[in-house]
Amino acid sequence: MIVVSDSSTLIALTSLKRLELLQALYEHVVVPDVVWHETVIAGENRPGQVEILSADWIERRSLRERSFAEMLSTRLDDGEAEAIALALELGADYLLLDDRQGRKTAQKLGLRVVGVVGVLLAAKAKGLVPSIKPELIRLRTEVGFRISNSLFRRALVMAGESLEVDGS
Repeated sequence: MIVVSDSSTLIALTSLKRLELLQALYEHVVVPDVVWHETVIAGENRPGQVEILSADWIERRSLRERSFAEMLSTRLDDGEAEAIALALELGADYLLLDDRQGRKTAQKLGLRVVGVVGVLLAAKAKGLVPSIKPELIRLRTEVGFRISNSLFRRALVMAGESLEVDGS
């Protein structure tokens, strides 16, 4: 299975101390140079830098052809553009990406996109986490990750979890 990731999913999961979920679900994750630079080089002393650098199952890969990524970067962040281009180059099974515009672009290009909420749902389905509700709450409150109320509710319904606000 080939899985390419943008930086947002990696940073969100490392902030939750849940990066290992990617390895458990996908075994191996590929990131383009720009994402590596954002998370490891420019991300020095930021959430995820050490974890991503030490994860031998995360592979940095250069694009063979940059022109498509350059064209995409006129509308998208460089990391999203390179992640989409690399996913297409490699024929990826999944692209891990959270930005709305990036997701729409990737889906129009035929890529299967999963965001951090989708990763948490898959982890719950495989029994890797007992509940996604506390993780979603932490994403919003501790990490500052934007999750719309409708996505929050939809994810809880998909996970078979209570919509009630109970402090968890």
